[in-house]
Amino acid sequence: MLAGLETREVSAWFGARKVLERVSLAMPAGEVTALIGPSGCGKSTYLRILNRMHEMVRGAALSGEVLLDGDDVYRPGRRPAEVRRRIGMVFQRPNPFPAMSIKDNVASGLKLAGIKVTRDEREHLVETSLRQAGLWDEVAGRLEAPGGSLSGGQQQRLCIARSLAVSPDILLMDEPCSALDPTSTRRVEETIAELRGQLTIVIVTHNMQQAQRVSQTCAFFLATHDTPGRIVEHGPTEQVFHHPRDQRTSDYVNGRFG
Repeated sequence: MLAGLETREVSAWFGARKVLERVSLAMPAGEVTALIGPSGCGKSTYLRILNRMHEMVRGAALSGEVLLDGDDVYRPGRRPAEVRRRIGMVFQRPNPFPAMSIKDNVASGLKLAGIKVTRDEREHLVETSLRQAGLWDEVAGRLEAPGGSLSGGQQQRLCIARSLAVSPDILLMDEPCSALDPTSTRRVEETIAELRGQLTIVIVTHNMQQAQRVSQTCAFFLATHDTPGRIVEHGPTEQVFHHPRDQRTSDYVNGRFG
């Protein structure tokens, strides 16, 4: 059964500075939710709150609930490592272990998550994860090559495969194509489309065309110089882009500010 993710009244601070204000959002199971909005409006902070990476920053604090299948990931006694296994993260820039082989890069996710498998299970997971990430056909004959020998787009898909190896319920993606060329971007988007229905994906993107191509649900964040980030509007992607309820949403998606 696919897992859904929801936040209720989430606010966040870095020291005394409030960066998010009472964000409530449901991210439907098995769908892609895009988070859009100008730089500095709290999208990436919100994404990191979802798998408890926000609390790793000195002086960071938050309030509210983050519910994974109805269970708060911040409840007392819940282990952050277990949360991060179920809610994986792909970062803006590819971050494979450059000297480690392609195969070991994928399998490193298992070790980091403390998942013990047999040699045969490990081999199967490596292949399955690389296939899911759309990379298998390109690297099957050179699995012992260093991860750093791959192109930027391939390295990003390798990082996706590493995240998938631990069988997460949710995959968070923080501008995963911002450092990639158009061809690599297309391949990552194809991977996202193929993963839809297998797990729940939340992606931060500044590319409005990409948000429309890959997502089914969209949330528009906005902040001003004296107010923290908050959601102005959210709903089906088609509605947010073509029939927005708020004029600020219309202005942003049509390139009139931001």
